[in-house]
Amino acid sequence: MALSASAISAGVPEGVWLVDPDSAAQIYDCNGLLCGRVVWLRHARDVTGQIQRDKKNPNPASRPRLVCGMTVLWGLRPAGSGKWADGWFYNPDDGDTYSVTAELRSSDVIVARIYKVLPFFGRTKTLLRVPRLSSEGWC
Repeated sequence: MALSASAISAGVPEGVWLVDPDSAAQIYDCNGLLCGRVVWLRHARDVTGQIQRDKKNPNPASRPRLVCGMTVLWGLRPAGSGKWADGWFYNPDDGDTYSVTAELRSSDVIVARIYKVLPFFGRTKTLLRVPRLSSEGWC
């Protein structure tokens, strides 16, 4: 797929990206690196009606923090045109932090590789740019 001139010149694919059917992240430039924070959750509240918190964080002091607005992607450094490497992804669903690389495949698609030790043993996530999701769940 060809990249648009604006995507290439922008350097960072800023905007809101659907990470999976239940969450979206705002991708932004953080001092020349790629970062992202949670901006939408399909289920912003848990089954008891409480706002989603970082319940599975290994650090008990961090468990009360809100998932909405949480930085979950950071430190991705440029690694070529439309590519980033050596970043970190925190998954509030399991409380674990993973290594991550990412590639802008088109102006509306990012493919990320998330892994613990070796990329080969990780998983691939496709993020899709979204103009706006349902009005509920925005952080």
